[in-house]
Amino acid sequence: MQRRDFIRQAGAASLALGTATAVGTARADTQHRWKLITSWPKNFPGAGTGANRLADLIGKMSGGRIRVKVYGAGELVPAFEVFDAVSRGTAEMGHSSAMYWRGKSEIAQFFGSVPFGLTAQEMNGWLYYGGGLELWTELYAGFGLIPFPAGNSGMQMGGWFNKEIKSLKDLTGLKMRIPGLGGEVLKRAGGTPVNLPGGELFTALRTGTIDATEWGGPYSDLAFGFHKAAKYYYYPGFQEPGSILEAMVNMAAFEALPPDLKSIVRSACQVGNQDILAESTARNPDALWTLVEQHGVILRVYPDDVIAKLKQLSDEVVTEFGQKDAFSRKVFVSYRKFLDQSKEWSRVSELAYLQARDRS
Repeated sequence: MQRRDFIRQAGAASLALGTATAVGTARADTQHRWKLITSWPKNFPGAGTGANRLADLIGKMSGGRIRVKVYGAGELVPAFEVFDAVSRGTAEMGHSSAMYWRGKSEIAQFFGSVPFGLTAQEMNGWLYYGGGLELWTELYAGFGLIPFPAGNSGMQMGGWFNKEIKSLKDLTGLKMRIPGLGGEVLKRAGGTPVNLPGGELFTALRTGTIDATEWGGPYSDLAFGFHKAAKYYYYPGFQEPGSILEAMVNMAAFEALPPDLKSIVRSACQVGNQDILAESTARNPDALWTLVEQHGVILRVYPDDVIAKLKQLSDEVVTEFGQKDAFSRKVFVSYRKFLDQSKEWSRVSELAYLQARDRS
């Protein structure tokens, strides 16, 4: 009797184990087919190709269990509808910039770039180890989204202009494509900020719809051909010293993944974040040389009085937007604390070294 009971129990246990193994195997083999929509022209160098590499990396790291198909701006939804489309589940993933979502939350712009704010290296420090990503996650949770840093343009240029900027008067009435907090700064300096997707910028600049535009660094600007529409190229890029590109994921789609695939998506985004920054750092020097030496672009630095005024206005804008509500104040305090700490360290590290390196 005992022997028969033992055999029966062992058989039942074996059947249960087999069933559990089959279920586990089925879950492990489940394929997730995701759509990734971007705010960039299809295959555009930098942001566009970076989104392609991110999708490919997720597929390879997951062994094909997540297959991601990329759609450029306008292929599935317009460039500035990525946020809503991913939020409602039209696509599982988006690649864009938080600077574009002022209409959703004004403080979201802090997770893109802040004028005269954190550089790319400092921005990554704040997001990953300074509490920034936790705050960003808290903000996007209200929209059914999970954000991940997924690229950084590094230090940008100040922009392309069809006339010289000799004084503050030259900003009055200037129609310039400049999104985010930088656009608000230009507005208070007397200009007219215009927010256009990348694919429309060249035509708008060439036809005079806008007088100036900023986009990224020399690498991406050369690819757009802005030198054929304007000849004055200004620096520094006060408006975007270290612009984070985001990968937003629909929360329901992310939560449907098993733990290992969640880790893969998270890790792939972190690789993509470093990848785009590395590419920009590598490509910008040669692209700048090409623009100046081969295309005759006139490189100009903003006059001191212009920079001083823009800095004053930036401080006002950032402080004002950081006081809109309780959550905005929480983001502002965290960002400002990290910025103040970074300034002190940068003076005796990066800045001191660069000044020493450039001495004759």
